[in-house]
Amino acid sequence: MSHLLQPSMRLQLHLRRDLHSLSRTFIFSSPLSPPHSPCAIALRRKMSANSSPLIHSITLPSQLAHPVQIVAAPGISDAEFRSAIESSLFKQWLKNAQSETGIFSGGELSLERVVIQGVDMFGKRIGFLKFKADIFDKETGQKVPGIVFARGPAAAVLILLDSEDETYAVLTEQVRVPVGRFILELPAGMLDDDKGDFVGTAVREVEEEIGLNLKVEDMIDLTALLEPSTGCRVFPSPGGCDEELSLFLYRGRVDRGIITQLQGKETGLRDHGELIKVRVVPYEKLWYMTADAKVLAAIGLYEMGKKQGLLPPQKA
Repeated sequence: MSHLLQPSMRLQLHLRRDLHSLSRTFIFSSPLSPPHSPCAIALRRKMSANSSPLIHSITLPSQLAHPVQIVAAPGISDAEFRSAIESSLFKQWLKNAQSETGIFSGGELSLERVVIQGVDMFGKRIGFLKFKADIFDKETGQKVPGIVFARGPAAAVLILLDSEDETYAVLTEQVRVPVGRFILELPAGMLDDDKGDFVGTAVREVEEEIGLNLKVEDMIDLTALLEPSTGCRVFPSPGGCDEELSLFLYRGRVDRGIITQLQGKETGLRDHGELIKVRVVPYEKLWYMTADAKVLAAIGLYEMGKKQGLLPPQKA
């Protein structure tokens, strides 16, 4: 029937349709629309579905004919994606995997794709990085489990203080949200950069978490007792996390009053959310007082190193 309408009526009808379309466009794109309104959410979903995934390609020396795609999972911004690829965490993972003892050294495995799934910034640097590596056994074609939580290297210190014919271990009690518990553990911390200053990090963490000023030259590297093929590091959870630990030993003599002062002392960088209490326990009881892997690994290295005569004599 539209051909029977008068020209003025057809013009009014077109105007109403145009205005209706314009009002719908305004509702979806207007900055005044609430960010959580159904219209705004629908628009974001549509944009997300239509946007191309962020993709980067790299070539590994071990598989020159098959470049590896690095892809950003939904929700990862362009800035996060670029930071992840350029981070020391990701580069170190690739370096480890291609080393003489790495998983790609024998040529049995191939890396097809890496999906960047999560990026947590510590200020201007990446603190935690989560990604999934699609790795396949060339012979069987089966995929190898490849979910990675990357946090990088860290250092911890076993502090043993002799006082009045008793040896004490100095620990920290910390809130550990991932396990939902308060944990007794060695003073420890992540390296702030990729310079590999493990002993410097250990000394700094002891000062921040315990309040003791130790000298670098008094630190004994317990992980240096391991076979060189291990990288002289301890891996607490290699099935899911890349964290590698250097464990150090400090032994000293103190007055009984120092032990009393340390017990229950509140420390930590409060502006970083660290809620730490110092706990001092007899060394002979240490092995069953905590399930912290750093403590148990340090005890094992210390006791075996002492038994084998590999530790330097204690200073008077």
